[in-house]
Amino acid sequence: MAPVIAPGTPDELPHPGTGQLFTSPVRPGTGWPEDPAAPRTRRAATADDVVALSASSPDLAVLDARVSVCRACPRLVAWREDVATTKRRAYADQPYWGRPIAGWGDPAGGVLVVGLAPAAHGGNRTGRIFTGDRSGDWVFAALHRAGLAVQASSERAGDGQAVTGVRIAAPVRCAPPDNAPTPAERDACAPWLDREVALVRPRVLLALGGFAWGSALACAQRLGWEVPRPRPRFGHGAEVALASAGATGADGVLHVVASYHVSQQNTFTGRLTEPMLDAVVARAVDLAGASG
Repeated sequence: MAPVIAPGTPDELPHPGTGQLFTSPVRPGTGWPEDPAAPRTRRAATADDVVALSASSPDLAVLDARVSVCRACPRLVAWREDVATTKRRAYADQPYWGRPIAGWGDPAGGVLVVGLAPAAHGGNRTGRIFTGDRSGDWVFAALHRAGLAVQASSERAGDGQAVTGVRIAAPVRCAPPDNAPTPAERDACAPWLDREVALVRPRVLLALGGFAWGSALACAQRLGWEVPRPRPRFGHGAEVALASAGATGADGVLHVVASYHVSQQNTFTGRLTEPMLDAVVARAVDLAGASG
């Protein structure tokens, strides 16, 4: 049965799943499915705030809430909110999340999938990482084929999708113009990923693309793992085992595994195929099991 739509103000539109009315961007704590924040969640306004608030987050619930209201990067805030208000024509009748995207999935996932940043009309619209766009279709289909996701696709937050053994996060939490965050924006956002990895304690970081590969290795190094110099080169199927006395996993090793990114540029041209992605996911799952 279609949701019942109540009349709202001109700047409110019905959520496509629940019918509840929201402004774009969505205000924290107003009922958006899976919104981790409350109206008074502490907000980072600077890079220094990100450092302090990430480090003081005692658990994933607090971390996710703080991520989802971050305003530390003025260019990204302006861009994500402009996209949320102008919209794409196909989604003109929907509200847009228009806020940073927290990590999502199993809070103790042995595999942490690392992407790049939310898509302007994907996660920035739906409120969940890799959800509502073609790249996300590839990610969730692969996780479903591997037995890690209950559905083969993810349309929006609150759509019933769930995963086991895997969590998904992005090094940059806001949709950037041209999918290209600046080095300063990447660095300002990095403490969120560092704290997420420290809390989740994954045994494998599965990096989708060169940006994610570099971010995963940098994160591991900041958290105390020994990253070789020169750094291992990115390539599809590349992997490296990082040792540290403080590493997660019973064998004291963090594995980093690489895949080409699931961008349309790669999937449409055949540079990345479903069997290629499935093989990398299977390898990550095997390594996570072997390290557990």
